[in-house]
Parts: sequence; structure tokens; C-alpha cells
Amino acid sequence: MQQIIRQLAAEIRVSEQQVRTAVELLDGGATVPFIARYRKEVTGGLDDIQLREIEARLSYLRELEDRRAAVLKSIDEQGKLTDALRAAIAAAPTKQELEDIYLPFKQKRRTKGQIAREFGIEPLADKLFADPTLDPATEAAAFTKPPEVLDDGKPGADFSTVPAVLDGVRDILSERWAEDAVLVQGLREWLWAEGLLRSKKVDGKNENDPEVSKFRDYFEYDEPIGRVPSHRALAVFRGRGLEILEAKLVLPVEPEPGKPSLAEGKIALHLGWSHAGRPADDLIRKSVAWTWRVKLSLSTERDLFARLRDDAEKVAIKVFADNLRDLLLAAPAGPRVVMGLDPGIRTGVKVAVVDDTGKLVETATVYPHEPKRDWDGSLFTLAKLAEKHGVNLIAIGNGTASRETDKLAADLIKMAAKAERAIEKVVVSEAGASVYSASEYASQEMPDVDVSLRGAASIARRLQDPLAELVKIDPKSIGVGQYQHDVNQSELARTLSTVVEDCVNSVGVDLNTASVPLLSRVSGLSGSVAKAVVRWREANGAFKSRKQLMDVAGLGAKTFEQSAGFLRIRGGENPLDMTGVHPETYPVVEQIMEKTGKPVAEIMGRADMLKT
Repeated sequence: MQQIIRQLAAEIRVSEQQVRTAVELLDGGATVPFIARYRKEVTGGLDDIQLREIEARLSYLRELEDRRAAVLKSIDEQGKLTDALRAAIAAAPTKQELEDIYLPFKQKRRTKGQIAREFGIEPLADKLFADPTLDPATEAAAFTKPPEVLDDGKPGADFSTVPAVLDGVRDILSERWAEDAVLVQGLREWLWAEGLLRSKKVDGKNENDPEVSKFRDYFEYDEPIGRVPSHRALAVFRGRGLEILEAKLVLPVEPEPGKPSLAEGKIALHLGWSHAGRPADDLIRKSVAWTWRVKLSLSTERDLFARLRDDAEKVAIKVFADNLRDLLLAAPAGPRVVMGLDPGIRTGVKVAVVDDTGKLVETATVYPHEPKRDWDGSLFTLAKLAEKHGVNLIAIGNGTASRETDKLAADLIKMAAKAERAIEKVVVSEAGASVYSASEYASQEMPDVDVSLRGAASIARRLQDPLAELVKIDPKSIGVGQYQHDVNQSELARTLSTVVEDCVNSVGVDLNTASVPLLSRVSGLSGSVAKAVVRWREANGAFKSRKQLMDVAGLGAKTFEQSAGFLRIRGGENPLDMTGVHPETYPVVEQIMEKTGKPVAEIMGRADMLKT
């Protein structure tokens, strides 16, 4: 564990004590928002970004240590664990490098090289590579053996001829070199720096097909693989997955016919061998070529494609996370009466009016566009609703027919201005509105409202309070980036979930108005506890103090500790319950109050008084 602490401290550039404390808190069940807000003094001021990084890397490094222990045990049981090998395994910084070291010792199906070793050909391979002046055919003659016959009478391995024995030499040497961790890692890094990602259209695909033509930019494309932008990488991988594109890793310089490739030259250089016209040099060259072309080229391509995809997904997921954060933390319009317009052409524009608390008060459907083109009738309906409910803000979804519907709203605003009523309009993202409309929670919130109209209500509410409304929707359905379905779905879900959690807890939640989806994102509150909080509220009325949370079934001391500071009570018994001050520090605040001689409510937000 000390090694993990040391590595995390070096990566994040903080002290080992800070990391150790953070790990202890995380292992003890504390959440990142709680630690970032209320345990700064013990973590040395680690923020939520640093804590999230510690949390993610801690999981990876623990898995790495578990795998390291399993590898050591496996090799030790084989009786092949040397001090040098133990040191190399202990120093492996990643899972991939650890697996590279373990590869020669991993149990695998019987290979041609293993069969050749079983038939005693390995000494010949060692001899010819150590002394290429020896004649391979002459030396191989002594290693020929009668063909093997299996127990069921079928023919087995056949090393009865000199060519077959020399093929065995090739198989032994190429397998040995292909399992050389230093060589494999060196080739991988060289090709990451200099290799090319090349794609082309699959033969027979019609480039005029709309689905195929989307990938036109990649019909004849190549770029250094280590510098491919994430969106291009994901586009190529999507095209390959749809069998529209072929993609491969190519060497920076194509070899001339009959000449060794640059990769083969790299292997020869690593082995310290060069062709000098000696009797065994042709066989060794053949083994080197076999190592690259048969053993390593495809596996290296697979490894680098996996690395490229992983890097591209990280960038894409970060873009999703940043966009979602901006959307959730957009400035709320606040308690205003809002008319939500969910644009549509043939099916009409869905209309929903919500009051200043977000309660749905009336719905309608108007048809200003094709085919009915009832512009005047639509304006009349909207004007009547606006006047009846005192609408002063219009939220327009940004989907199909948004621009046309925006003109309708502009005409409505002109009509209201003539009556000396001020109305504003805002175009908002309607991403995820349809998902919310058909959700179980929407049916509970608006059981008697048609599914098609629920989206308009959601559009109106997300202008009033984006965070409170969008938290009801699966983050992946909000549509905040490209290639959403091409990235690792579990990692995307985890990252977006942490963004929602961090946003909710950075703002705080009104305990007496928050929905179950919003409460369930509060530090320490599970979905079941959030439901229990709402049930208690419905049965007993509004919470008057944070202490009453302890009366909620299933909400114990640990949950209270993690959540209380993020839950706000307006107009409660204790003014501190409306602040981000945690109940555990109320006694400290009360001591300060005694010294100032002022009540809490009077000095809240008055930093100048606290300094005196």
C-alpha cells in the first residue's frame, strides 16, 4: 500500500500524507464532495478534481498490485522466479507492461515452438544463433527424428527432415523474441511515435450510399497514429465497426520488395545481430522476419489501436463531462412563470405553462406550421395562456422547427408589448426531454399528462432551474458530445455520474423541495434513502431542522455526516441550516456568535464583522 501512496503522491504532485489521509477517508465510506468540502484541514486542501483522480487511480493501482501478486505466485510455482525477474515485475508501472513480462510464463495452448522444444531442437536454435558460422543443414541433420504417431493413430509432429528441423529452429527463436518484454515495448513505443494509421473504403462499398459517404474523409487517409485527434480516431473505428472502412497500422517507410522492413531492422538491432553472409545468417534473417510478420505485427497493431481508442475515449468523455457541467451549472432563471414550447411541424408545437414553483398549470398543442399553418390561431392560444397565468418567460426547445417556433414566440412578445406586458424568450437544449417524458419518474410527476406534453414541461423547468430538472434524466441521454455510443459506456456513465454529483453538491439542495432524483445525487444519499426522505416530508410536512433527518428511516449517523452539509432548509429553526456550514461545526460558530454578541442571522454573509 505504501508503494501505491508514493506513486499517487508523485502523479498528483502532493504529499504522501495528503494521499494517505484521502485514501483512509475514501476507504471509510466518505464521498469525494464531503471530503473536498468538510475535510480540507486533514487532506491539506485537496480539491474535488484531485480527489477524483486519487479515487480513479487508486482503483487501477490496487488492481495492478493484485495482478502483480498473482503473476509472482504463478511464476514462483513454475520454479522460474529469479531475483532479476522479481525486480522487473515489481517495477512494472502498468498492467500492459506487467503482462509483457509475464507472457513467456503464461499458460497457453501448445505452440509450434513448444512442440519443437519438446522434440529437443532448442539446443540447435541456441547454437546456430550463438555461432552463425555453423552450417544449419549440417547441424540440423543430427536432430532429425522419426515422425510422431499419436495414441489415436493419427500423425503428430514431424521432424524427420532437415527443413522441418530448421522450421522448428525458426519457430523457437521467433517465439522467444516475440515474448521479449523489452523488445515488444520498444517496438510499441517506436511505432506509436512514427507509425501511421491508414484507412480506406472497403472494396465493393458504394461511396454514394448515404451511410457510406459519411466516412468519405477516411476513404484514403493516413496520419501518424500518435497524433491522431480523438474525433478522427473514433470516426475511423466507427467506420471499421460498420465494415465501411478498413484500418491498419503501417510502418513509416514501406519496405522494398524482398528487403527487410524497418521493424525487422529494429528487432535485429535489439538482438545485436546483422547479416554478414555467414552460413546461418539467412535462417536468422528468416526468423527475424517471422517474428515481426507472424508474431508481432498484428499484436502490436492491436495494442496500439487499443491505446489510440483509449486515449480518444478519454478526450471524448472529458468533452462530455465539461459540456454536461456547463449545462447543469447554467444560470437559472429562478422563480418565474415560464411557457415551454416543444417545437414540432406535423405533430404541432407542444405547450406547457409552469408557475414560479415549477408546478405544471396548463398544457396545449398548437399547429402554426405545415400542414395546418394555423399561425393566427396558435398566437391567440398562446396569448390567452400567457395572459391567464402571467407568463413572463418563454423557453423554446432547440429541436426540429425551433427556428420557426422562435418566430412565433417573437410575434407573441410583440402582442404582449402592445398590452404593456414584458415577455422574454430563450432557446434551450431539449436533449433528453423525450427520454424524461417516457420515464417512470415523469409518469409519477405528471400521471394525467400526455407523454408528448411532458417534454414541454421539462423544457420550461430546465430554464427555471437547469440542475434540478436535468438531474432527472440519465446523463448519457442529455446528448452533450459526439461519438457517445462509441466510447466505453461504463466509464462514460461513471464520469458523467460524478459530474452530476459534484454539481449538485457544489450548489446544495433545498431539503423541502428537492425531488427524489435530485436528493439521490446528494453526498451519502442512496436512491432508497432519498425516497425515504420524501416520504417523511409528505407524512410530516416540511423539515424544520437538519436534526430531523435522523428521524428518517434508514438514515443513520454516517449518512447524516456525509449529507447534512449539502441539504439546505429555508426559514428553519436554525439559520445555519440554510448555509453550507456542517452541523458538526455549529458549536464553533455559536462560540463566535457569543464573542460578537450578534445573532447568527445578522452576521451571515458579513465577512467584515467576522474580522473584527
